[in-house]
Amino acid sequence: MSRITALLLALTLLPALPARAGEVAALLRKADAFRLAEGNLSVETQLETFKSGVLDKDRRYLVYVKPGRRSLVLSRSAVEKGQKILMLEDDFWMVLPSSQRPIRITPAQKLLGDAAAGDVATMAWADDYGGEVAGTDEVGGVPCQRLALRARRKGVTYQRIELWLARADAHPVQADLYVASDKLAKRATFALERVEGRLQVSTMTLVDQIQANRSTVIRYLARHPRTVPEEFFNPMFLVRNEPREQP
Repeated sequence: MSRITALLLALTLLPALPARAGEVAALLRKADAFRLAEGNLSVETQLETFKSGVLDKDRRYLVYVKPGRRSLVLSRSAVEKGQKILMLEDDFWMVLPSSQRPIRITPAQKLLGDAAAGDVATMAWADDYGGEVAGTDEVGGVPCQRLALRARRKGVTYQRIELWLARADAHPVQADLYVASDKLAKRATFALERVEGRLQVSTMTLVDQIQANRSTVIRYLARHPRTVPEEFFNPMFLVRNEPREQP
């Protein structure tokens, strides 16, 4: 093949690239819709951590989610009473009851049971990842499309994700989660339930791929439309005040 022919062939392929990226973005938006509703909401969340199949910790959280990658995680367990985690786009803070100032943290820090802060505070993929459809597989008897995703921003827990979405409706089935060193850190699986006539992810199970026989089950107990005051998303406000749950 001559160099000119090869160049012409390459140029004919260029228009297909944006469509491919658009296809992945559309699939991720569909997958995200199974995990959270659009707009402002609160999510009652339970975390259970297991060692060798035995329950080790049980924690409860209330998570406020706002558009623009903003989340506030409030501890509702006596052992972590008063702890808060705030996410503002790529920035994460932790506020302890005895803190005089908010503490900057990374989304990968394990602060909530054995789950990373970002596992609880972030619930969307479409804003954070891009990639390509890398193939088709069957996972647990479900025909899936496999997406190879890479982070598009710094403030994410995992730099790379291999994500399997059901071919029928793009609901999430499994995700392999890789940290910055490109080591496989966790494998996530998703269970769905019908809530008010709509299929939603009810449980995410994270199996640790680094520490043997450790897993975390995140249960989304309830989701409610909520609009919370803007001051709840100010780190210094959280140091001085205990946010009250919104009706």
